[in-house]
This record gives sequence, structure tokens and C-alpha cells, in this order.
Amino acid sequence: MTLAEKIMAAHANKKRVKPGDFINVRVDLVMANDITAPIAIKEFQRIGVKRVFDRNKVVMVPDHFVPNKDVASAEQAKLMREFALKQKIVYFEVGQMGIEHVLLPEQGLVLPGDLVIGADSHTCTYGALGAFATGMGSTDIAAAMATGDIWMKVPPTMKLIYHGTPGEWVSGKDLILYTIGQIGVDGALYSAMEFTGEAIDALSMDSRFTMANMAIEAGAKAGLFRVDNKTQLYVKPKAQRSYLVYEPDDDAEYSKVIEYDISAIEPQVTLPHSPANARPVSQAGNVEIDQVVIGSCTNGRIEDLRIAAHILKGKSVHPGVRCIVIPGSQQVYLDALAEGLLETFIRAGAVVSTPTCGPCLGGHMGVLADGERCISTTNRNFVGRMGSPKSEVYLANPAVAAASAVMGKIASPNELS
Repeated sequence: MTLAEKIMAAHANKKRVKPGDFINVRVDLVMANDITAPIAIKEFQRIGVKRVFDRNKVVMVPDHFVPNKDVASAEQAKLMREFALKQKIVYFEVGQMGIEHVLLPEQGLVLPGDLVIGADSHTCTYGALGAFATGMGSTDIAAAMATGDIWMKVPPTMKLIYHGTPGEWVSGKDLILYTIGQIGVDGALYSAMEFTGEAIDALSMDSRFTMANMAIEAGAKAGLFRVDNKTQLYVKPKAQRSYLVYEPDDDAEYSKVIEYDISAIEPQVTLPHSPANARPVSQAGNVEIDQVVIGSCTNGRIEDLRIAAHILKGKSVHPGVRCIVIPGSQQVYLDALAEGLLETFIRAGAVVSTPTCGPCLGGHMGVLADGERCISTTNRNFVGRMGSPKSEVYLANPAVAAASAVMGKIASPNELS
């Protein structure tokens, strides 16, 4: 079996599962946020169940419209808060919370071998830890909160092997943008993506989170990495319970095996209005920008902020550009503060926000007007994703985003003198 199949079989109490099987699996964690939780809560209450199946395995994170941007978002957060307090489940209030997919691994709530479902499509982020994690609708989340299990269809697994040594400024963001550019937004439709190869082994945990995060942008159900020493070093200080590490079998059957040599890949830029419109930054063209966003569940971790600060140190954001930096959690914010990164951003003319999803979904903290262009470290650039349907979003890694903030147009860090 593949890595995904191993984890699913274990959680279904089966010796073996195969693609296409419909199974019932027990869940290790159920997660919802301030947009998706209210629907799940109302459905949970309609079922008539008094208590969640396990208050330690249900997590709620208000992160999309918080701090609340208007009355409607305040009502959503209030409903979520009151339910969480009544049920005594895991809940992160403003001041403790962060962007859910940065926060949960950081807090040791997701561990290798887990099966996790979340009412958010980027739940697949946790595959970086060797977990099977996937997004679901709010009604499915309500059922899982009540029962502790959920039905799943076992997906086929694609194996992606990355060879070579990445060049300067190339990170996990570039590998996944390049991959989506090659296979398309439906290239892994309802599949698990298993990332492997020596180039993957060399990636930091933060880069792995980025790649797993964007598996959904290729249409995947999940994106998984094998657990290695880097994973263990990340997990062990955070874990407050035991966990199991699963390995794919040598004779596992894959629906497809794709190999890439990434040695010659440049930093990638994805043009509007699809994550599949990836090209090397040198071929992005002369694109003037109005806004830069550095953050999100894709690239809001400390490594991302360090890279951006390294680029911006001693430089100034272009006078025609708004540069918005959003740490992914309070811990990332504190680390950035301790390392002097926040001062670097502010002296460069950037603004630093409290942790929030904010502009990524066109929520707040950086909504675009008609005709405006933004280069962002987020994960989606659909029409209207960050505001006006007449705006444009370009996706890139933190180094390219920071360099573009200085240049006033899409630029490689190598273009800075």
C-alpha cells in the first residue's frame, strides 16, 4: 500500500484498502474555522447530540475574519466561541490564535500517522508531517464532531519524485507551483500526492508545509511526505501524545509516477487567474504592482519571514506599493519580533498585521480595488480572490514577493543591486 492507503487502512481497522473503496475511518482531529464552523455547529445541534465525541479532538480556530472586520463576522465568531466554551473543546481566541494550518502543527495537535479532517480545503497542509489530512464540507464536519468517524473514498496515489539541487531562491513554493504548472489544476484530481526524492529530503519543514498546502490546487485530496529525521525533530518537542509512523510499501501501486529534475528551475510566478499559469520569474514580463502580501497558511511561517526580511533589510518598499506582512501565528510573530524581523519590515515601509487569513480570501487587511495588481505568497489567484473581479493576483515565494515590493514590479531577488 501507499502511504495514504496505510494510514487509511489503520484508521478503518482493515488490513488492506485499495483506491475506490468506501470506508468508515476514525478521525484523530476535526477542525473548523470562523467561516465554516457556524454551519457545522447548526447542523450538529440539529442532529440532537449533546456533546462532541471527544473534546480534545475537536479544534476551532477563528482566523479568516478576525479580529472581526464587521458585524456579520463578529456574529460568526460569537457563535463559534459560545459553542466552543460550552463544549469545552480546543479553541484559540484572538491573542492565542494564528492561521489554522500554521497553528495546529506548531501546537503539536497534528502528528505523524494521524487522520485529520477540517472544514477548510487547505487542511491537506498537515501531510507534511506524514498525516492523511483533507478538507470536507461543514455538514460532514458536524457528523464527525458527533460520532468521531467519517466515510471516505480511498483515493489513488500519484508519486512525484524530485531530483537535483534547487537553485538560489528556489523553495518548496516554487516546486509546487512548477508541478501545478506541469500537471494542471486537475492533474491530481481526487488523488493523494506522495512527494519524494532527494530534493524533497533536502527541503525544510516550512517548505514541506507549503508544498502539502497547495496539493489541493492540483485537485488532490491530500499531499503527503514520508516522516524522516527532520519531521521527528520538528514533532517530538511539540507532541503531547504518542503517534505512529507509516511507510509506503516498496511494492505499492501508484496511479502515476512523475519525475522532475529541479536543478534548473527558477523561482516561479503564477499569472492570473489560475494556479496552473506558472512560469519562471524571468519570463513574468514587465508587470507593475500595487500590493504585496507576505503571509498566509502557505507562506506565513518564520522561515518565510526571514527570507523576506533578508531581501528588505536596508531597502525601501517602492512608493507606489503597499507591502503587507502577516505572521502565521502568535509564535511566528514573537519569533520575528525577537529576531528583529518586524523592525526590518517596518523600517522598509511595510505594515505588519496580527495573524489572520485576511487578504488571501479577499476578507480584509488588503482587499484589492478594480484594476489593481498584487503579488502574493498565498495559494490562489482566481478571479476576485483578493477583492475586485477586475483585480489580478500573482503567486510567488517570499523572496520574489519581497524583491517585487522594492522594485514596484514583479522581480527576482537577483535584480536588486
